[in-house]
Amino acid sequence: MQTILITGTSKGIGKAVAQKFLSGGFQVFGTSTSGIVDYSHDNLRVFKLDLRSSESIATCVAEIEKTDVSFDIVLNNAGVLRDEEEIALVPKKLRETLEVNLIGTADFTERILQLVKKDSLIAFTSSTAGSLELTGDAKDHWPKHYPAYKISKAALNMYMRTLALRLKSFGTIVLAVHPGWVRTEIGGEEADITPQESAEEIYKTLLTPHETGSFLFQNRQLPW
Repeated sequence: MQTILITGTSKGIGKAVAQKFLSGGFQVFGTSTSGIVDYSHDNLRVFKLDLRSSESIATCVAEIEKTDVSFDIVLNNAGVLRDEEEIALVPKKLRETLEVNLIGTADFTERILQLVKKDSLIAFTSSTAGSLELTGDAKDHWPKHYPAYKISKAALNMYMRTLALRLKSFGTIVLAVHPGWVRTEIGGEEADITPQESAEEIYKTLLTPHETGSFLFQNRQLPW
């Protein structure tokens, strides 16, 4: 049975992706800040993880290590939007955003590398909000809003690229995936698609061969 580790599986995109991979026959290891989710499955295990805390990250990885599992896929999905209504950058909100979307995510990834299989896949839920080229164009729904979130996703994309270069010789594929504009707490009720529709596309993307270092939406390359 193939294994996948997904962060942020208590709601939204992470929950839908976890359920999609469970229906596809995967063993799913999920995380949430409480260590609890509102669904169950014989092939699901959930661990407590708060990406704001290095101690929580270390404890979570140690608990996963005890299971003697190794992963075919890791999807770093957990993230926050702290400045949805902001146009000017608020440094406090930038720090809070980077702590989860970049620093905690990178810390967790670095610690979990020892548990990924050779020729595995590591992916990050990113966003076109992190694309320098697309920010402010006709497809940008809120071109002046949430600068901290945009900065965090641009930085996450760069971490993905540097990790892809570092792991290329090991056969590990590293990707960033845009989930679409999704009806979640972050995306809002006006968004285009449901979490289930987004999960379907993410599932296809993660199971399709791609060049390492790619930034993808619906199996197509996105501009940086």
